[in-house]
Amino acid sequence: QVQLVESGGGLVQAGGSLRLSCAASGRTFGSYAMGWFRQYPGKEREFTAAISWSGGYTDYADSVKGRFTISRDNAKNTVYLQMNSLKPEDTAVYYCAAGRMSSRYRNSYGYDYWGQGTQVTVSS
Repeated sequence: QVQLVESGGGLVQAGGSLRLSCAASGRTFGSYAMGWFRQYPGKEREFTAAISWSGGYTDYADSVKGRFTISRDNAKNTVYLQMNSLKPEDTAVYYCAAGRMSSRYRNSYGYDYWGQGTQVTVSS
């Protein structure tokens, strides 16, 4: 069982930066791929970024590529999402997720555990 707790969300002006963190419980964090998804009101969660269990592979949605960076520290059981050059359209609830996959990181159904989400609001 893995429990995930996100933090770092908040209100920021357009062009600003935020860093989200996702702390995981359990001793098997290093064996899980990790993903970040975001959800707009009334919409399904959409893929934002993912990182393999080793950190050697990362993937990004086209809408955030070049602005967001996902990373992980397996010693701290934590995954991060550094968000730069934020835009109002980045406003959403951001969720982290853990899954034992080695591919198809963009598919939300492949993840076994989810955090409770953290709100990110970008003002124009």
